[in-house]
Amino acid sequence: MEVNCEGCAGCCLDWRPLVAAPDDHERRGARPPLDDTYNLVPLTREDVREFVDSGYGDALTPRLWSPAEGDDRVEIDGTAVAAVGDRPVFFVGLRKPPKPVAPFDTEARWLPTCAFLDPETLQCRIHDSALYPEECGDYPGHNLALEAETECERVEDAFGGERLVDGEAPEDAGVLLGPQALGEKVFCYPDADELTGVVERLLAGELRQADRAAFVGVAAASAPGTAAVEPTKRETYTERAEDADSWAGRAAAEWVQRAANAEKRSDGADQSLAVHVEEERGAPSTPGWE
Repeated sequence: MEVNCEGCAGCCLDWRPLVAAPDDHERRGARPPLDDTYNLVPLTREDVREFVDSGYGDALTPRLWSPAEGDDRVEIDGTAVAAVGDRPVFFVGLRKPPKPVAPFDTEARWLPTCAFLDPETLQCRIHDSALYPEECGDYPGHNLALEAETECERVEDAFGGERLVDGEAPEDAGVLLGPQALGEKVFCYPDADELTGVVERLLAGELRQADRAAFVGVAAASAPGTAAVEPTKRETYTERAEDADSWAGRAAAEWVQRAANAEKRSDGADQSLAVHVEEERGAPSTPGWE
């Protein structure tokens, strides 16, 4: 795939506040997500394990859905949650804390942005590493293979310019849909009762690290094609995710606090804060655009 990502990162941040009539495509279907995160990237089981193994368990977060008509469902904290049997279904993605960003030649604003995106260069800090998620690497190939609109095209419609340079779907677009996604990208939480209080915090945008780690452990311990979860591996990965203390996790906490303080004081967004908040904590630098 050939795309023009310079000055964009439309698939890596929530740019809905920049337009008068935002395209909330993730909430059109019969199963809207319970969270309000935009373009949350679904990680594979192997992606999840690699992030935790590399110390980034605190950069991951879950997504659950409202059930469609006819779906299995469980009720947690008074909310209906899509399920397989009595097991809530979810996937795991990368956290999107607010960061000061200026996509599409706009003024810098606080927008939810991928934990691994440099807010100054709008480049991924792990793009050339083994951690770069499979879904990110394949995008927008998946959408093209499914004949679905890409984020590149949404940005073009809203701001003009050319983002999707090559509109042909790649032959190796590894789309996982339906039953084949179970245990690979979509996981089943074994005991809905354990999520009492968690769904309420998810809806409020107040998930704790222990909440997120519980889902990470289940995803890492899941078996392909089934709802089975290996108990020992689940315990190991849950503990490691809960104990994680990466630059990305610490930066996310500071970004949230800085954004809240800026809103109270009506301060502008300063992209140069990335040096202090992320790079001084050990974030990899990005090459910039040539």
